[in-house]
Amino acid sequence: MKYTFSTIVATAAIFLAANTFAQEKTTIKTEVTTIDTTGSKKIKRNTITISNDGIYLGSNDSTWKKKKAAKRFFSTLSVNLGYNFLQDNTNYNDPAVVSYLSNVPGAKKNAQLFNLNQAKSVNFNLYWLRAFKAIDHKAQKLTISSGLGLQIYNFRYDNNITYTRTPSITQDSIPFSKNKLAIDYLNVPLTFTFKTRIHLSESGKKSTWLVYGAGITAGYRISSWTKQRSDARGKVKMHDDFGLNDFNSCFTAEIGIDDVIRFYGSYQLTSMYKNGIDQHPISIGVKLIGI
Repeated sequence: MKYTFSTIVATAAIFLAANTFAQEKTTIKTEVTTIDTTGSKKIKRNTITISNDGIYLGSNDSTWKKKKAAKRFFSTLSVNLGYNFLQDNTNYNDPAVVSYLSNVPGAKKNAQLFNLNQAKSVNFNLYWLRAFKAIDHKAQKLTISSGLGLQIYNFRYDNNITYTRTPSITQDSIPFSKNKLAIDYLNVPLTFTFKTRIHLSESGKKSTWLVYGAGITAGYRISSWTKQRSDARGKVKMHDDFGLNDFNSCFTAEIGIDDVIRFYGSYQLTSMYKNGIDQHPISIGVKLIGI
């Protein structure tokens, strides 16, 4: 294929213009005439589009569209807010448990000792995630993600129990208006998030995405502390390990409608304690930000 002199001049002018306006969102289009050298002298008009984000070629007898390749990797945040519950599998006749609760009356050494004020026992999770689009089809998506973040438990107790540095738990003699144990974990999650398209009309013009997924987290306890408030002592705050496990792992799951509402749940596979108390936190709530 042979290009005319006017074609070369026009192309050079385009490159000069693109270089001059490189700092602006400028797009320059021109039509280039080419001559078929087979003897038919068929003229075909091509379009060259030059802008500060690239060069694209096309022709007036096609309907090509400029498409940017979808990014497979991306970064995002995940934010969860919900409530905590406790699954208590403790054998309260175990000698280690009896020793840990030595300052609690015998009749109260049971699961009811740890009854929670559910409305104020809050779970909050914040993660920075690096995600990979393993499947990205029109009807099905799968994203695999991992990263780093915080898992924060707040347990508000109904009973007047006090954690000590011994470590042990005592049944206190004064009432508390606020009695909280907080545990913060530095977590590494691994999650698999699926999205399946749901058609809301027979024509398929209206649709949404069903989101569901599961994963696991591994965490290290970076902080644990109690906060009590009473008329007799005022506000008392204390940091310690209180006989709590340093590591935890959780199974996580989520389900919902994309951009409408999504629910999450987590079950801690490991016990909170390392002294015979066998309690597993369960958290249920709403995913505020996610993949």
